[in-house]
Amino acid sequence: MTLDGARPADDSRAVTIAVTGGKGGVGKTSVSINLAVALSRLGSRVALVDADLGLGSVDVVLGLAPVLHLGHVLAGDHEVEDVMLPGPAGIRILPASSGLRELTALSARQWQRLGQALDTVTRSVDVMVIDTAPGISENVVDLLVRSDRIVVVTSREPAAIVDAYAVIKVLTRCEAAGEIGVLVNGASDSSDASLVFAQLRVAASRFLQRRVCDYGFVAEDPALREAVLAQRSIVDVSPHSPASRCFRLLAARLGRSCPTDGPGFRTHPMAVFFEGACSGEVPRCA
Repeated sequence: MTLDGARPADDSRAVTIAVTGGKGGVGKTSVSINLAVALSRLGSRVALVDADLGLGSVDVVLGLAPVLHLGHVLAGDHEVEDVMLPGPAGIRILPASSGLRELTALSARQWQRLGQALDTVTRSVDVMVIDTAPGISENVVDLLVRSDRIVVVTSREPAAIVDAYAVIKVLTRCEAAGEIGVLVNGASDSSDASLVFAQLRVAASRFLQRRVCDYGFVAEDPALREAVLAQRSIVDVSPHSPASRCFRLLAARLGRSCPTDGPGFRTHPMAVFFEGACSGEVPRCA
């Protein structure tokens, strides 16, 4: 993935999945972390990029203490390989800075360095998950429109639904080519989530002529708080909990386009099971 509109010429680049949300507080970072871990558990080589450049939190949520961060790469002081951290389940993490206001609006040179860094990351993994900043700033939109799949995280709250629609609207106007999907976080059940998705699907179709995908939901689950306090992913802490199962289904849905060379996603024995379960609970685009 490059930020000049071009894509790498070879077919070995990673599938890029950007996780976004119109407003803060919808659980975007939790989704990014657990999706990355679930994909790795199913056999994919995964990188998780914290692209909330000024207020990064992936490292904090996972209890990591990076010495270097993405800001050092954007300044030209270090290469991206120097900054990457090992994470749970073998994922590789590119941490962001925290409290650096100058990174909220990047210069042309910084954008170039960011593009080069992400391009380097995509050449060594199967999937690159990008945890974007909340909102629709230029930094966020530029990353989203160049991603293969865009996960718009929302909740049942009316304000979150309206903001999720705003993200879809901006992406449509920017002619984002990637697949846009909606993930309802904190839903009580599939029916609850379906009501939220239906509102966004109808609005996007009627007013934007844009097709969106149903990426399912993450169940409301007390184990999520326990995982946060333990600074671990719920997929590892409570693998049989309702939320953990939802993340595995999401990984199965999104991982279908991952490369299959070597011990990749589609060759993993658990992938067959999760694809079957996913087909009945996470509908395709509509």
